[in-house]
Formats: sequence, structure tokens, C-alpha cells
Amino acid sequence: MRPYGFGIDIGGTAIKLGLFRTEGELLEKWQIPTRRKDCGKWVLPDALDSVRAKMAERGIGWDQVEGVGMGVPGPVTEDGTVLRCINLGWDVFNIPNAVKKLEPHIENIQVSNDVNAAALGELWLGGAKGRWSAVMVTLGTGIGGGIVVGHKMIYGSGGAGGEIGHICIEPDEPVRCKCGGRGCLEQYCSATGLLRVTRQHLHDHPGTQTVLADTPELTAKDICDAAREGDAFALSQLDLLGKRLGRALTAVAATIDPQIFVIGGGLSNAGQILLDPIEFYYRKYAFHAFRHTEFALAELGNDAGIYGCVKMILS
Repeated sequence: MRPYGFGIDIGGTAIKLGLFRTEGELLEKWQIPTRRKDCGKWVLPDALDSVRAKMAERGIGWDQVEGVGMGVPGPVTEDGTVLRCINLGWDVFNIPNAVKKLEPHIENIQVSNDVNAAALGELWLGGAKGRWSAVMVTLGTGIGGGIVVGHKMIYGSGGAGGEIGHICIEPDEPVRCKCGGRGCLEQYCSATGLLRVTRQHLHDHPGTQTVLADTPELTAKDICDAAREGDAFALSQLDLLGKRLGRALTAVAATIDPQIFVIGGGLSNAGQILLDPIEFYYRKYAFHAFRHTEFALAELGNDAGIYGCVKMILS
């Protein structure tokens, strides 16, 4: 095993990179802006230029690098083919082939959906450490999902394995999800969804007693902070989110039966006040055979993706 590996987590705004020792020690992390112009043609060259610059800075040669793992915000098949990535302007192409044309010295390049990579990172050295199967749920602007079974990521036939944010839970929802569907889980249980549902309730019930009614430029964090301070209405909104997400996760468990659910993303910074209702309703509605699945908050934060990307090249 060569001593070093690189993890590259590509986002729509920034590309996060990490230099690791292959036993798992993160030596350095940094980020560069994501240049999305020209249909994202600069994303891979910029990432590889940054890796090469770091190698030159530290005196590392390609003969010392085990490989490069990469996470991207879109559906990816097991051979590394991305099936369109709207946030980057990418269409369909094979990422490992493109990378090797740009840098022929890379012998091992592994690619996954970014949340799948984060799930693998949490399984390796984070909130799911020591388990062999996990489902990671990221609650941010949308809802991301990553599934690992037997230490192996589940890609799915179309690269969309783990897209639990688009499970339909309210088919009569009049508002369309950004995916084009209606009633998707992320319309209610993402940070954006929590804010949408809360604002709608305050609009429909103007007499609601809550500090949130007088909060200018309301945010999801405001809702969580108010709940932590004991605001009954804010607590009811987190309870409703927990009920919807907890019930949806029983369907995931009926299919995957993981050892643990790991809850991450920006909304997870609320901590137990968010996790408790999710776990409560999951156990209330779950089939007895998987009723006692573990729950944990993510531990690696925004670094989970780069950890998982490196783990991919070691597996």
C-alpha cells in the first residue's frame, strides 16, 4: 500500500480536497472554487491542478499515491459514469476515463455520488464506525442519501441508489419538488422543507403563539434554536418533521435493514432535539424485526465526503 491518497468532494460552489495517509490520518484539507462555466469543463482540470500543486509543495510523487477518490453531486454508476449533474452542468460521461486523460499517472481513480461517499466516510471513521452497513441521510437544502451494505456502496442500476429525498410521502401535494415530482420527502424534511412548512403554517394561522412569528428573515436555524429554548410551536414543527422522516426511514429499513442510520447535513447541527423525534417515530412505525436499528448524528461534518473518497481507493 502506498502511503498517500487524495479525496476530492466536488460541490456546486466549492471543491473540497484532502491529503490523507492511507491508514486514515487526514494530513491537510483545503478547497478551491468550483468553476461551473462552459458546462463544467474546468472542474476536473482545476481539481487535478490543485492536487498536483499540493504534491509539489510536499514533495510527493505519483509513485507514493495509492489513488484518488472523488465524490460528485449527481447519480453515478459503479464504473464511474455520471448520469448528468445539473449543479455542475455535466451531461453523461465516464469520470475515471476523463481523469486519466488529464493525469495518466493516476493508477487508481474511484468515483461515487457525494452522499454515498460521505456515508462510507462515516462508516470508516465517523458516526457509524465499526459497523458494516449504514444509511446516511443528509438534511440540508435538499435531502441526500447514501447506502453502504457489507462495506460496499449501493449505486443502483441508474446511479440513483440512496436518493431517499425523492420518496413520495404526500402524493396530493400541490407544489412541485425541484425534481419535477410532487410530495417528495425533501419538500418537508430538508432545511428548506422545514422552513417552507413552518412559514406556511404561520401564514395560515396568524394567531399562533411563537417567537418565530416575530422573527424577520426566518431560517431553519431559527426554528431549531426556538425549539431548543422550549418554544412549543417550534417543537411541534420538529416533531412533524421527525414523524415524516421517521416513517419514511421505516420503508428504507424494510428494503436495506441497515445496522445504523446516520443523520448529517446542516440541519443535523440541531443535535438531539432533531434526532429524538426522528428516532421516536421510526420506532413507533417500524416492523419489529428492524425496530431497534441504531441512530447517530454524523461526526465528520463537511469532511465526511473526503474521508469516504479516500476509503473508496482502499477498498
